[in-house]
Amino acid sequence: MISQLFILSSKGDHLIYKDFRGEAGIDVVSVFYEKVTALPGDQPPVVMSHKDLHYVHIRQGGLYWVATTTQDSSPFTIIEFLNRLAALVKDYCGSLSEKSVQMNFALIYELLDEVVDYGYVQTTSSDVLKNFIQTEAVSSKPFSLFDLSNVGLFGAETQQSKVAPSSAATRPIQSSREQGGKSQIFVDVIERLSVVIGSNGVVMKADVEGEIRVKCYMPSCSEMRIGLNEEFSIGKSQLRGYGAAVRVDECSFHQAVRLDEFDNHRILRLCPSQGEQTVMQYQLSDDLPTPPPFRLFPTIERDNGGRLLIYLKLRCDLPPKSFSQELSSPEQSCELKPQNRSVVWTVPRCTGGTQLSAVFKLEVPGLSSASMLEVGPVGLTFELPKVTATGLQIRFLRLSPVQPGPSQRWVRYVTHSDSYIVRI
Repeated sequence: MISQLFILSSKGDHLIYKDFRGEAGIDVVSVFYEKVTALPGDQPPVVMSHKDLHYVHIRQGGLYWVATTTQDSSPFTIIEFLNRLAALVKDYCGSLSEKSVQMNFALIYELLDEVVDYGYVQTTSSDVLKNFIQTEAVSSKPFSLFDLSNVGLFGAETQQSKVAPSSAATRPIQSSREQGGKSQIFVDVIERLSVVIGSNGVVMKADVEGEIRVKCYMPSCSEMRIGLNEEFSIGKSQLRGYGAAVRVDECSFHQAVRLDEFDNHRILRLCPSQGEQTVMQYQLSDDLPTPPPFRLFPTIERDNGGRLLIYLKLRCDLPPKSFSQELSSPEQSCELKPQNRSVVWTVPRCTGGTQLSAVFKLEVPGLSSASMLEVGPVGLTFELPKVTATGLQIRFLRLSPVQPGPSQRWVRYVTHSDSYIVRI
């Protein structure tokens, strides 16, 4: 049972507040933010308590989504509800950001009135709610490459060699009625890399977590068929020799996906609802079919003046035609962050097959041979469109019955670093 629900910006600004049961005062907002910012580190506990009130929160789109309860409710149930609420707001507002919440606060309050009744969750289905929600969404145009909640929105080649604009899928699901029945469907293959490379250059760990997301703007679609690689195996299942093998260790599917054609033909069948849903999730551990996309060769020395010298050589092992996402600035930059005792080297664009080098000279008080052993490790953060680490591809995307009028089907790929560590 939920007592209160509120949404805060990363700076603690009060965006949305809803009290369902009147069991606590409005000061719970300030109490929560004080507690969450007073804790050391970037990962505060998801569940916190103050007096007789329990706070459960998640971070989505750079915002705090918080629910309070005075009873011994299941925290996992509340966390699942908050995640579904964030996905619901994203469907109806188009994107998750402080600006989109501010511009659509009336719509979000209307959603909360329908979703929760006196602290009890009623429904989080977009298809059910669209019959009751009357407020039209206001689209937020700016798009941030650093917002990982929108990681599936980068353009990639389609079967017709087209590229969907980066903001193509960041619009409200209701807007399809406003655009004269314009029909679009987006299938995003998103993979997250967790890699640890030893100081000797040997890959010690290489894991992939991936998912296939569908965002539908079809006014009506009875069935969609998604064809995966024919040579797609799960676990130790036998390969069939149809082509380049793609293997994963584990795989799970959305409950709406029908698998009667999956075993023989590697085809997923589902009836997509309007909005975004994850139709498939998969994992692969320590058996990447290709080398990691980046190699980093660090060297640490101390010069005659007692300064710390850090030499970094970054090599992109992707094919020459592949490239990392180009950011707004064409120039490299470097920033020293004393509070984190770190140096941040930003490379906006790195083409496949190229190599970059950098030298950092730092004045470190009391630098000794022993303190040099504390330097490192090096962490990489990157985003790569048009690339999948596992080799998973969408063979085809078919709708039945055939949709009347023009429709667009976009298939896009993106791989980004979840944790990419190089030891020194």
